[in-house]
Amino acid sequence: MAQELDLDAVIRRRIRGLRLARGWSLDALAARCRLSPSTLSRLETGHRRIALDQLMPIARALDTSLDQLVESPEDEDVVIRPQPSSTPGLTTWLLSSDRALHGMTVAKMRIQPGRPPAPDRLAVHPGRDWFTVLSGTARLHLGERVIVIEAGQAAQFSTMVPHAIVAQGGPVEILTVLDHDGERAHLHAEDPSGDRLVRGSAGRPEPGGVDRASAE
Repeated sequence: MAQELDLDAVIRRRIRGLRLARGWSLDALAARCRLSPSTLSRLETGHRRIALDQLMPIARALDTSLDQLVESPEDEDVVIRPQPSSTPGLTTWLLSSDRALHGMTVAKMRIQPGRPPAPDRLAVHPGRDWFTVLSGTARLHLGERVIVIEAGQAAQFSTMVPHAIVAQGGPVEILTVLDHDGERAHLHAEDPSGDRLVRGSAGRPEPGGVDRASAE
């Protein structure tokens, strides 16, 4: 019963908040949803019970859906509880939901130290990548350049330039924001050789993929 009353209060606040955000008076919204201003006022202040046949025209007038208006205020749509996904040398935590950030994906990665990638092993895909180093030191191989990124620093670059991220001197943790192409390249699809973008050490499967020698 308490949860029902809490949701009722949330719905009232949503109606009032959306109305004020549009700069509408009670009279203006009442005219749009064909309710009297006094009825709408009592709905917003809790002096009248909310009925479904009243919510539907209010939702339409406020240019929202009934589902959004009555959505439960539980924390499941806010709190993300990431689970680690591991391949040899690389652990990834997804920190954004599928519907968040307009198609962008946020992930934390822990990369184990490894050998520098050969030039022909650097990856290319459309778009731009961004990451910041949370701990450790990252070595960004970007075309012919090698750029050291320390904890607290960030990097942003065109991924049409051949690139790879390697840990230097010990494990490195990064927070990265990927667009659709970046997510597909870094987190899902393998390139034709069977390797992924984040490379690793000799003599064992490379972080995020397989060792080329064992693949061949």
